[in-house]
Amino acid sequence: MSSDDQYGGGGGAGHGEVGGTGQTRTRFPESSSDPYGAPRRTPRPSRGLIAVVGVVVLLIAAIAFANQSHTPQDPPPASDKPAATNPTAATGVPPVDTKSTGIPKGFPQNEQGAQSAAANYAVALGSDGMFRKNTRHALMDGIYTPETAARLKGPQDEAYSPAFLAKLGLDANGNPPQGSTFVTRAVPVGTRLDGYSPTNAKVAVWYTGLIGMSGAKSTDPVRTTWKTWSFELTWAGGDWKVVADSQQDGPAPVPGDAVASPSDDISKAIKEFGGFTYAR
Repeated sequence: MSSDDQYGGGGGAGHGEVGGTGQTRTRFPESSSDPYGAPRRTPRPSRGLIAVVGVVVLLIAAIAFANQSHTPQDPPPASDKPAATNPTAATGVPPVDTKSTGIPKGFPQNEQGAQSAAANYAVALGSDGMFRKNTRHALMDGIYTPETAARLKGPQDEAYSPAFLAKLGLDANGNPPQGSTFVTRAVPVGTRLDGYSPTNAKVAVWYTGLIGMSGAKSTDPVRTTWKTWSFELTWAGGDWKVVADSQQDGPAPVPGDAVASPSDDISKAIKEFGGFTYAR
């Protein structure tokens, strides 16, 4: 080593000694008295190894954060946008859960509440309960305002006379013959709001009706009708009540006992009479 140019001996004058000692360099581990320099430093980890360890740590942290943020206890974020619906699909909030004499009550004081009330009232007024005096009066008390019910009960009793009931195959009390079933139902197809304020509303109910006697000896078979029932409602006593109502035939699709309407009228009715969640 003394002849190596780096440490002296082979490089000519002025290069024969290292550090001025003129001795062969020998290093003892961790010798504090080494005249040739401080002890060798502890080797540092390579930069590549540090990078790998860092990536692994970050990956573990990311996995832990992802698992924590998707635990089953966390509900999915709610959306403020209403769900898209088909124009002909039924719409509305859950139905009322209170009834009086079999009639739903407690409809909300808004446009939908008025339409729901009118649809339910059409179902009740089109039922077989209207053909028996006691139930008819109870239905009228639950549907109409007190003043309107008192005014209409007399004329209604005259309309449902024994002669009229006999034409339908019913006795004077509105009962069918033994072995036969009297069918009368109003099935709303849709409602149309013709006017609205917080205290008054006009609602048209497009419905198909079933009426007739079902039985082996029946001479009045069950048939269908298509009608529009218009109601004038007012907000009274915390609910919608009827102050006036009227009916007209159609629109009627084919087939049916009523005169068939043009296809344009049917298409218009489908668009105007939106669906509803419930009828009773």
